[in-house]
Amino acid sequence: MISIRQLRYFVGIVEARGYTRAAERLYVAQSALSRQIKELEADLDVVLLRREAKQFELTDAGQDFYERSRKILLDLDRAVSQARTIGRGEHGALRLLHSSSVPLSAPLGPTLNAVLAAFPGISLEISQAPSEYQAREIEEGSADIGLARLPILRANPNLESTLLYRERLVAAVPASHRLAQRAEVEIAELRDEFFVTVPHRDRGGLSYLVAERCIAHGFYPRVARATSRKNSLLSLVNAGFGIAVVPQSMASISLSAGVSFPAVKDADFHSEVALLRRRDAPAMVSQFVEAFIEGLRAAGLPAPDGD
Repeated sequence: MISIRQLRYFVGIVEARGYTRAAERLYVAQSALSRQIKELEADLDVVLLRREAKQFELTDAGQDFYERSRKILLDLDRAVSQARTIGRGEHGALRLLHSSSVPLSAPLGPTLNAVLAAFPGISLEISQAPSEYQAREIEEGSADIGLARLPILRANPNLESTLLYRERLVAAVPASHRLAQRAEVEIAELRDEFFVTVPHRDRGGLSYLVAERCIAHGFYPRVARATSRKNSLLSLVNAGFGIAVVPQSMASISLSAGVSFPAVKDADFHSEVALLRRRDAPAMVSQFVEAFIEGLRAAGLPAPDGD
């Protein structure tokens, strides 16, 4: 019979990249650790780890078993945490992730606050995370809700994505820039500019979308000598390192007087924000999400076309 202890030991060895470090992290004798893994392999009738001296290599079966075991343990830890929370008289704690390019300004932040008032037994743990990371965390069960900037590159069949709204994009340029006094600019006018944010090869989101649009207009964004993710890119723009293309909501909360935000003129140049959750999300999550979406609509956020 396979035990939770064996799963924890196996995952611990893989993540520690060895028996010695795993034994130290798990506070167990290395001999006991090795014995448990041998018993696990015997129960499964398959080799999970190939051991040579002090090194090991995952077999194909071992790699698959590791990924599934890790998810099982995450779900178990989550269930234990929720049970303890409910046992203390609370209804539950939800983890919400949002992209740094999705600020919790109006109407998102105020609506979340209003929904929390209607669900007094629920608390929120809010963190920032890239869109692709959100999808992985929610799929694995270590987060409940995501507010992501599309596109998300990796297919996630276990996730449900609800398009919340489309948002106009603006150029962020230093106040002394040649385009700073313009109300609108064409994408093509940004051809020779240096961009302080560029797409990551494994991530979608806003930077990926901007690069796609620039390519459609015949150029790829030139990389500035100093780059940043969304949190601090406006400070780089203010310092004159280059420009960025950001959602209008980021412009509305900017505290920098040294940055101007002319709109990007092209009619099809907009960004989409989606809410992510698991298709098999617990009732508590689903009820909270539905109330949140309903609250956004009531606050005047229109449903996207076709939603």
